Amino acid sequence: MFLAIRELTFARGRFALMGVVVALIAILTVLLSGLSVGLVNDGVSGLKRLPVTSLAFQDDVAKDSAFSRSVVETTAVDTWADQDGVAEAAPLGNTLANGRTNQGIEVDLALFGVEVGSFLDPAVVAEGKRLASEGEVVISATAAELGISVGDTITLEPAGTPLTVVGILADQHTFGHVDIGYLPLRSWQEVKAGVRAGDAAPERIYNEITAVAVRTADNADVDLVAGDKAAGTTSMTLEESFGASPGYTAETSTLQLIQVFLYAISALVVGAFFTVLTVQRKQEIAVIRALGASTRYLLRDSLMQSVVLLVLSAGVGVGIGVAAGAAISATPMPFALEAAPIAVATALLLILGVVGAVVAVLRITRVDPLTALGGNR
Repeated sequence: MFLAIRELTFARGRFALMGVVVALIAILTVLLSGLSVGLVNDGVSGLKRLPVTSLAFQDDVAKDSAFSRSVVETTAVDTWADQDGVAEAAPLGNTLANGRTNQGIEVDLALFGVEVGSFLDPAVVAEGKRLASEGEVVISATAAELGISVGDTITLEPAGTPLTVVGILADQHTFGHVDIGYLPLRSWQEVKAGVRAGDAAPERIYNEITAVAVRTADNADVDLVAGDKAAGTTSMTLEESFGASPGYTAETSTLQLIQVFLYAISALVVGAFFTVLTVQRKQEIAVIRALGASTRYLLRDSLMQSVVLLVLSAGVGVGIGVAAGAAISATPMPFALEAAPIAVATALLLILGVVGAVVAVLRITRVDPLTALGGNR
């Protein structure tokens, strides 16, 4: 460690330059982590907050677009409720709509149709009251930030269906980057079918839903395959259903690919730096070995040098990244800082950096002590 500290002090300009590069990579890592978490929250925060274990969609529906394509008969709800281990089953409707409030505010909503009083019906609201009758809607907190208040009327287009805002939720509830509005199932069915106010609706529309929401009993193991066979549905766990949210898979896979390349770049950059450094120190290393230093000692000393550099630089970079992320979080951009993803990303950066350094300093084992004594002449 003595030699490592001495060299860090002596060649501080060289190591400072490398530290800046590592710090910049750490900043990018933190920002990508925050963007990834923010996009996930903006895409599926509403699904995450559903108190369900699994969702049963139409049989053989495309799993990447199940929410937009699935049509299930309401009779499937009772079939699922009778399955072993199922505590509750309830109908769920989903569709995207746009409208305008009586204050002239344009708003896009992901409408979730739920049975009033069911376990899907949000029981706790931050403002107003929960759903009670047809023609009402409870909206996400992020939708209220547009200027929508309790008592406002949202007129959906093109059918002109009016919905009265009776409650505002405390948290973000979004689906496919669109704010969620919870409304009674019957109202959702009419909106989905495009029924205009005052028109007679065909009875069949009240027998159709998007999926059956299933909540299992505590510690129960529900046979989803058997349930699907009985109800004629295709089930996905709640986590699996995230992939059916618009854009979720494409966004997350793209960001993950960028992060993988960033980690690979960090390992290559650190490895290249220590490779060049090792080549430049070849004569000095040979002298130290000729004086009796073991290969193990030299490897340990060089690795400790890389660890010190990586930890200090990554620490500075993470600090700057968190500060920048806090500023970005105050903007409309879907960005959220969470400790766990940042810690994992930082740990991977350090580990891969050390791996790159290890590969570089292995050259030390091939340095011949006779080089320092002129034995190569």
